[in-house]
Amino acid sequence: MAEIVRNKQVILKNYVSGLPKETDMHITNTNIALEVPKGSNGVLLKNLYLSCDPYMRPRMKKIEGHYVEPFKIGMPLSGYGVAEVLDSEHPNFKKGDLVWGMTGWEEYSLITAPNLFKIQHTDVPLSYYTGILGMPGMTAYAGFYELCSPKKGENIFISAASGAVGQLVGQFAKLLGCYVVGSAGTKDKVDLLKNKFGFDEAFNYKEEPDLDAALKRYFPEGIDMYFENVGGKMLDAVLLNMKVHGRIAVCGMISQYNLDKPEGVHNLMNLISKRIRMEGFLVLDYYHLYPKFLEIIIPHIKEGKIVYVEDTAEGLERAPAALVGLFTGHNVGKQVVAVAHE
Repeated sequence: MAEIVRNKQVILKNYVSGLPKETDMHITNTNIALEVPKGSNGVLLKNLYLSCDPYMRPRMKKIEGHYVEPFKIGMPLSGYGVAEVLDSEHPNFKKGDLVWGMTGWEEYSLITAPNLFKIQHTDVPLSYYTGILGMPGMTAYAGFYELCSPKKGENIFISAASGAVGQLVGQFAKLLGCYVVGSAGTKDKVDLLKNKFGFDEAFNYKEEPDLDAALKRYFPEGIDMYFENVGGKMLDAVLLNMKVHGRIAVCGMISQYNLDKPEGVHNLMNLISKRIRMEGFLVLDYYHLYPKFLEIIIPHIKEGKIVYVEDTAEGLERAPAALVGLFTGHNVGKQVVAVAHE
């Protein structure tokens, strides 16, 4: 007989309108057998770390045609995580393997169609596979290098620059010899960008009454490349300050996720007059480059050329607050939940 254990889970109580609240989720306990059903082709995971990511907000409402399915009410949330394989009926995975990929917001997950990457490098913190060595790292790499073909000496602007993706884009740009400016929402985050991540300049967008004027101050000659994480008023101001043949990689628009009616963008005519290329992208289309990405990033981490900041919430019961905190700027760096097993 398989061992039966208690499984703590984070459940979505209802679909969310406006800013999500901790009370939109609740913690529950159920039981799970520590065995994969025979012939199921599944894996049983012991979740170690869970990733809080902005794309999870649209999944908290019922919308048709989103690139990721909405969460189901009464069921555990799901997202990227790091886990250990406890049992496997899948040919690609065996007991004891460490993996990262999509899993449940719970202590143990039975995954019947595993979409997981096996972790080869264990001489770096495992939590890094929720961030710099996982989806956010690949996102930064794909958006910066693959979409925008950056060149040494170019002027790069990054919004939400202290987040999981932004902090990496800025460091990639500095390694290439670019001039790099980031925006963030607190003085501490601005200090982090300049003093830890090596940005040339950074500013607190909340203290700038005129974003167009702020960008002209930092980019008197204009912006070659903008890595877009926020949308709204920031995008509008950037469009006024792009150079001819500038590139905009649209990664996210976190300022819009909690609005019932998204803000309009007024300066799109600049796309024509400045021949700007603006392109949205999903990391899912670039995972085939993951081995190439690891070859580049692992040496940079070990040599201290790229630094990485995590904000860790200890225990699954703190996961709802950690996720909600993303949308009020509570986190400093990559928001991770360490799943403590009782």
